[in-house]
Amino acid sequence: MTSFATHRRRVHDTALPPYRRLSALRTCLTEFAPYGFRATYHHLCRSAGIPRDLERDPGALVWAVEELHAARALWLTEQAGWESRRRAQKRAGVRVPDPPPPTVRLWCPDPEFHPAAPLPAVMPRLMSAPRAGDLAVCPLCETDRGTTPLRDGYWLHRLCAGCGVSLGRREQGHARAVQDAQKARWKLVWSRTV
Repeated sequence: MTSFATHRRRVHDTALPPYRRLSALRTCLTEFAPYGFRATYHHLCRSAGIPRDLERDPGALVWAVEELHAARALWLTEQAGWESRRRAQKRAGVRVPDPPPPTVRLWCPDPEFHPAAPLPAVMPRLMSAPRAGDLAVCPLCETDRGTTPLRDGYWLHRLCAGCGVSLGRREQGHARAVQDAQKARWKLVWSRTV
């Protein structure tokens, strides 16, 4: 299995065709996606301005992978500090980690509705966010900006109206039409047309 760093180098490799470099960026997202794969992919496409025709601006791929790398570096630093504190706790006989490991991501179930700020700016708030569950206040906005519902065909999500982070969900039942609409919308995001 290859690493994030290997695929980051492939995104930078101008000898590769742009579609292979985009594929390397997508593989980086399988390793680190703070909003979930789909929402983080859409965020990077928008923030870096990755065009539908990759030949027009292959440098946008480098911009996107560097934004992702900067956010990942912040998380890795936080993770290393937590791991050293955890080793000390284990030596002291503490069985339950206190505090829990830093959060890797918050779920943005709508791929087109996520925080607009650059990933490195959002990471400090994201890492200190509480664990998943029903949240009263958005951990990224840190205020109550209201909620908006999202039905994905399986769940009814309560999204922060400000940034799109899921504050909770409940089962909705199987709705095939909603699932088909979500799949069609995702195909547009995947092809960078929205």
